[in-house]
Amino acid sequence: MLIRREGPQDVAVIRAVVGAAFAKPGEAEPVEAPLVDELRADVGWLPALSMVAVTGAGEVVGHVVCTRGYAGDTAALGLGPLSVLPGYQRQGVGLALMHATLGAADALGEPLVALLGNPAYYGRYGFRAATGFGIESPDPAWGEYFQVRPLAEYRPSIKGVFRYSAPFDNL
Repeated sequence: MLIRREGPQDVAVIRAVVGAAFAKPGEAEPVEAPLVDELRADVGWLPALSMVAVTGAGEVVGHVVCTRGYAGDTAALGLGPLSVLPGYQRQGVGLALMHATLGAADALGEPLVALLGNPAYYGRYGFRAATGFGIESPDPAWGEYFQVRPLAEYRPSIKGVFRYSAPFDNL
């Protein structure tokens, strides 16, 4: 498995991977598929933090993206969506994507990554409830599902309401 930055040749297949990963029976295209396209067109897009997982045969089987967000007035990252083709789930693809993304974000000097997700899953990557860091979710109903992962440049003075890139506001 190779984790690399997405390239222009990956755009259509990423949409298909995201759509398949979030598909629900009887539902039209999941909102996450067009969301990635909207994020790519947004000022908050960070090309260095959109990564794909590629098999030895060259098939893209997973994708993750971080975009510019803000915790209060401090630039930070919003992670998501994280997508893995159903046939490759529970095989370490998500793990590899998360480790690569968190490592890249840390190397770029970002202070923290925020996301909305299952605490049992994301806790293994060091994510904790954002409220424990003084960071409020955009929607108070998210509770413990809104989480933060501090990186090397994190400072305890980073506080406030988290704001995702603008396309998240349209969900």
